[in-house]
Amino acid sequence: MSDEKKKNNFFTEYLMIFLRGSAMGAADIIPGVSGGTIAFLTGIYPRLINAITSVDLTAVKLFFTGKFKDFWKHIDGTFLLSLVGGIVLSLLSLARLMDHLLKMYPILVWSFFFGLILASTAVVLRKITKWSWSVPVLFILTAAGAFFLTGLTPAETPNALWFIFIAGAIAICAMILPGISGSFLLVLLGKYVFMIGALKEMRIPVILVFIAGCLIGILGFSRALKFFLSKFWNQSIGALAGFMLGSLNKVWPWKITLKTMIDRHGDLQPMIQKNVWPWVFSRPAAQGGCGMPSLTATALICFLAGAAVVTALELLARKKKTSE
Repeated sequence: MSDEKKKNNFFTEYLMIFLRGSAMGAADIIPGVSGGTIAFLTGIYPRLINAITSVDLTAVKLFFTGKFKDFWKHIDGTFLLSLVGGIVLSLLSLARLMDHLLKMYPILVWSFFFGLILASTAVVLRKITKWSWSVPVLFILTAAGAFFLTGLTPAETPNALWFIFIAGAIAICAMILPGISGSFLLVLLGKYVFMIGALKEMRIPVILVFIAGCLIGILGFSRALKFFLSKFWNQSIGALAGFMLGSLNKVWPWKITLKTMIDRHGDLQPMIQKNVWPWVFSRPAAQGGCGMPSLTATALICFLAGAAVVTALELLARKKKTSE
């Protein structure tokens, strides 16, 4: 292979990783959708976990002894840089857009991600190579756990930097798990609206403290995750798929707000919501609905579009694997 062709292949490979990172960042903005799901579907999940866990004492030693080339190779630095670059760019550029879409077209946005997550669950289950009694048991238990978790009421928590650090450490653990949304955990911790505001207003101290929490959290959690994936692959995949299925409780498009709260900007935000059927949603408030159009037909199209995206990604991944 010529040097020019190698250079082009290198550029194409890491451009695709950058775009996958952008997709992960976009997913992580949505409460209920996980960037880990995108990483899994696009085939970079094992490499992501390996790269994160490679930031260890060996990496520190290589760095501080001036062996920067070996250090960069050890941590798969070009991969991480490309992926994180895509995630950060997406978070900064899409935060305002997703905030607008969720306010203006909530049913359609949630329908799209409902289809995406449901189809993703089926794709992840196909990764199981051997079924045993423990796999469906873990699937059911984690699905029930995720369903319960997504029904919890958001907490009132402080905006102090120490708590922002803790929130980052907790949220990042979910962001690398398929089916568990780091954004949703931020909602439960009462910090989702706060962090979206920090990104939109570029409050650097808050963002840096949150990132520091993310770094500490991900370095610890990724090692535990790598252990379970290497030792108990089928059980781990079953559990992850269960989390994804249970998380659908959060992204159901038709919700009635039972209790609201005022955020720090003085805007009214839903605090406790109840899932209802589309025909109930469109009923007048006196009959237990919202009195608003359910947009069922358009929502179904968005649902199918979300499922189609996952199907396309899976087919592309299979084609690439076959060609290799």
